[in-house]
Amino acid sequence: MSISPLAQRFSFILVEPAHPGNIGSAARAIKTMGFRDLRVVSPWEENYQEHPEAIAYATSSVDVLAASRPYKTLLEALEGVNFAWAMSGYKREFGPAIEPVRAVAQKAFDFIGSEQGNIAFVFGCERTGLSNEQMAMCQGCAAIPADPEATSLNLSQAVQIMAYEMHMALMDPHKTHHGLYDWQYRFAGEKLAGPQAVEGFLNHFEKAMIHCGVLDPEEPKLFMPRVRRLFSRTQLTQPEVDLLRGICSQIISPKILRAGKKCKVR
Repeated sequence: MSISPLAQRFSFILVEPAHPGNIGSAARAIKTMGFRDLRVVSPWEENYQEHPEAIAYATSSVDVLAASRPYKTLLEALEGVNFAWAMSGYKREFGPAIEPVRAVAQKAFDFIGSEQGNIAFVFGCERTGLSNEQMAMCQGCAAIPADPEATSLNLSQAVQIMAYEMHMALMDPHKTHHGLYDWQYRFAGEKLAGPQAVEGFLNHFEKAMIHCGVLDPEEPKLFMPRVRRLFSRTQLTQPEVDLLRGICSQIISPKILRAGKKCKVR
């Protein structure tokens, strides 16, 4: 499956990751959100791409793990990047101002939409985060809003959240994104039921409820108005109306009885 042209303009950079499993998990995190470009700077485990833990945590994204590019320095890893967002959750005396990831995702979308170039999200080491020098190489700083009493996230979790927010900013609700969202359109071929069809169903439903004793026609109270309000929120399709009317018919006259009437000899 190919990825969208916009997604190709994003890179996720891990700086000095200590655990191979986190690299594998990060590969999985970005692939599930439609991205592929993973860059790794000075990992503690040099052969991380072949490490059993990295492969295990990558699951169905071993291809992204294998294709990830190792670099000696962050500056080298920023090759081809026009705007870099440092991921950091605490204030520093120097460096760019911190912004929440959702706002950052929208700014990143606007940036690539105006054809200004490519973007990278830069994540620091699990233990120490990004150094001041590494922060200084980035033009922006993104933070994941978290509970003040529990602000620390696992590296791959942070990657997943940023990738998700960026994916949502890129997502066009009118497209399937190369198959990523085909499930959104599984009922797209079903036409909405018209007013006459819905009214016919509601009349049928009322008769069924009277027949089974749920509704007393002498004291209907607000039963049907509430039923109407309920179904007005559903935007019934014609197949759904047909299904519901079939249920009403079964309540009023079960199929076994209807079949018996047809076979009755006079």
